[in-house]
Amino acid sequence: MNQSSAIQTEGLSKHYGEVRALQDLDLDIARGEVFGYLGPNGAGKTTTIRTLLDQIRPTSGSAFILGRDVHEQAVEIRRHLGYVPDDLTMYPDLTGHDTLTYFANLRGGVDWAYVDRLAERLHSDLSRKVGDLSSGNRQKVGLIQAFMNRPEVLIMDEPSSGLDPLVQAEFQQMIREVAAEGTTVFLSSHTLSEVQRVADRVGILRNSRLVTVESVAGLRSKAMRRVEFEFASPVEADVFEGVPGARDVSVQDHRVTLSYEGRMDALLQAATGRYEVVDLLTEEADLEEIFLTYYREEEQPTGADDGRVEVIA
Repeated sequence: MNQSSAIQTEGLSKHYGEVRALQDLDLDIARGEVFGYLGPNGAGKTTTIRTLLDQIRPTSGSAFILGRDVHEQAVEIRRHLGYVPDDLTMYPDLTGHDTLTYFANLRGGVDWAYVDRLAERLHSDLSRKVGDLSSGNRQKVGLIQAFMNRPEVLIMDEPSSGLDPLVQAEFQQMIREVAAEGTTVFLSSHTLSEVQRVADRVGILRNSRLVTVESVAGLRSKAMRRVEFEFASPVEADVFEGVPGARDVSVQDHRVTLSYEGRMDALLQAATGRYEVVDLLTEEADLEEIFLTYYREEEQPTGADDGRVEVIA
């Protein structure tokens, strides 16, 4: 167990009979890191979160939050934790303020001036009953309850569900701010553009297994991108032969277009070694394109249904 880690798992697995919902998960997430957790429905994302929160017990393996065993020290962990589930369940007859008061009391009190600032930033009307709110406005209440106790670790499962673009942008800024203050954020999301904007690293699940953990920049540097060169003189197509990662090379007089996977230095050396480059355009792959490369040949996931979870205090 690494005491400097915020979240750590070792061989974490969850089986339902012969169905493997999560298999041999090894994670080590640093304090103050924003970690994006990606995968389609059934890949094991919510199973991971429910295991970390001690809502379900693993079949094998171990998990720690802030150096504490997630089962043996679950109550202590929750004092330092903020959580947004993938499907909020709140009392419909309570107002947003009453709902937050309920959670604040369970946590031993909060700074209500901070709560008011969060509500203002998210444009949340806390005077209305939760049952009268749209799904997006209920989500705002859920976000406020997760942030309001200034947790050391935030675990969020599809937190942007139902939020309009302006509120999403404000929420992303909130993530950046708390991370800068040392909060660790574990962000499970289908909104890949959001993960790309805020995450330091991402983990991608496929068929209940973690297939890669890398920085966003590292993933993008390896991904396929479209590259277009303009040269000062006509170019022979063989200039790019033998360059690893170069595909679909098309030459038209002074102009060359190709698809390229890998670091740009090898491609640039090949291009400038024999010809004068006048212009260069490149369309960098975004996280959505990278994510899809892991699923081009994917069959139906074998993991169990992730299920639904409720807000915990």
